[in-house]
Amino acid sequence: MSNLTISLDDELIKQARIRVAQQGTSLSAKVRELLQHYVNGTDDATKRLREEDTAKLMQAIESATLATQAPPPSAQSLAKATLREGLYADDFRAKDRTLISPGSAAEQQEAQ
Repeated sequence: MSNLTISLDDELIKQARIRVAQQGTSLSAKVRELLQHYVNGTDDATKRLREEDTAKLMQAIESATLATQAPPPSAQSLAKATLREGLYADDFRAKDRTLISPGSAAEQQEAQ
């Protein structure tokens, strides 16, 4: 392992030593970590850009999905549908019309 000599402000070194002591590490280890992050910065930047692009893509997919979905029925249309269903629910003629359709088995038997 190589040694590196750098010049830093005394107050900066003092504050850094206090902080690394609170973190349970050494100033050398922290400088090594920071240099490692600096060297690998292109990988971190690529990862960050990939995550941002993925988030944008997911947002575009969600927007497209919402745009293609039918709007929820209005309260008026629900009330009309419910009223209509209620009117025809007990209408025996409506039931007969659904049971006997053109070409149904009942009509075929009558024709014979």
